[in-house]
Amino acid sequence: MKSFTLILLTLLAFSCKKGKEIDLLETETFRAELKVNDSTSLPFNFEVLSENKLNIFNAEEVIEVDDIEYKNDSVYINMPVFDGFIVAKINEGKLNGYFKTPGLNRQMIFMAEKNTTRFDKGLKANFNISGNWETVFSPDSEADKYIAKGIFKQNGSKVTGTFRTTTGDYRFLEGVLNGNQLKLSTFDGAHAFLFTATVTDSTLNGMFYSGTHWEELFTAKRNETFELPDANELTFLKEGYGTVEFSFPDENGNLVSLSDERFKNKVVLVQIMGTWCPNCLDESKYFAEFYKNNKNKDFEIIALAFEYVKIKEAAFKNIERLKARTGISYPVLLAQFGSKSKEEANHKLPMLNHVLSYPTTIFIDKTGTVRKIHTGFNGPATGEKFTEFKTEFESFVNELSSE
Repeated sequence: MKSFTLILLTLLAFSCKKGKEIDLLETETFRAELKVNDSTSLPFNFEVLSENKLNIFNAEEVIEVDDIEYKNDSVYINMPVFDGFIVAKINEGKLNGYFKTPGLNRQMIFMAEKNTTRFDKGLKANFNISGNWETVFSPDSEADKYIAKGIFKQNGSKVTGTFRTTTGDYRFLEGVLNGNQLKLSTFDGAHAFLFTATVTDSTLNGMFYSGTHWEELFTAKRNETFELPDANELTFLKEGYGTVEFSFPDENGNLVSLSDERFKNKVVLVQIMGTWCPNCLDESKYFAEFYKNNKNKDFEIIALAFEYVKIKEAAFKNIERLKARTGISYPVLLAQFGSKSKEEANHKLPMLNHVLSYPTTIFIDKTGTVRKIHTGFNGPATGEKFTEFKTEFESFVNELSSE
């Protein structure tokens, strides 16, 4: 009996140890789809470089993902910087699962299979939409309506570009124009955007989907001379204020203020941002590099993070992840957690007429006087506008530094 029991235990131990091996990601290019609703999917492409590394593609953008785990019967693809992750089962080279954003309690159905195309190419494009488009989102709602500038390039049926708004841009969009039907998408690990439209030679009429939680109509007309309002005039100090004041904690619990010795007699940029915000990520990458090259020139940057995660420790964890991924060496303070509400942010910075956008940058001269406030950020997806921004930014900082 003892011998039989020993044999049985040995067999069970061997069986449990061997188990069923988890399928690993194959080194191929995949087309992934996120379900926006029952009839609509948002596609994007990724290339698996190894079982623990892949790249996500959106037009010229390449997002490197190197935090991939295999647990139980699933693969977990954790997005760099952002709170989201993909969890999926792999079966015969196909992936099926979900894209989840825990901090917002959201998820989308995810699937992927080997395929190098993004959108299927069908009919020859009836038009060429290269150029600038004067755009209105939610045109039928006075409460939700806002303007934008569409900037597109078309080669055959392939279309790339973005929409610039007064608060930022929709980053790198890629898609196709089949006949008179336009489809554009992007997935950056935080936001999943899909644009569909019916096209004429001078108009776009379509729908914008942001994940599964938001959709809105948009209209556009071709207008090569259209420009958005000046980003330096949208946010300003209320009458009676000459500067900004605040006191928020850093990751060590120390309260940091502009009156601290570190910031005296220096040009200071105050960056209003959030670790969940793609435009803030673009800006932070640029600021991190600029600060590294200029921090010894009586120049400082201080970031104020407005985080939606409900626990302070989780907010600081997200801040630390952003700093590590972007190389930020300037202070990032926790201004708010539990909400990214701009209305609540207004109470934290009551000297501003409003917090209209994440990000917003406040330029302060060596005397502590606010000299300019820039709303939003024109990132790399905006092409020439990004180049113009960098030239203007560096020129103004140098001007303040020389005073």
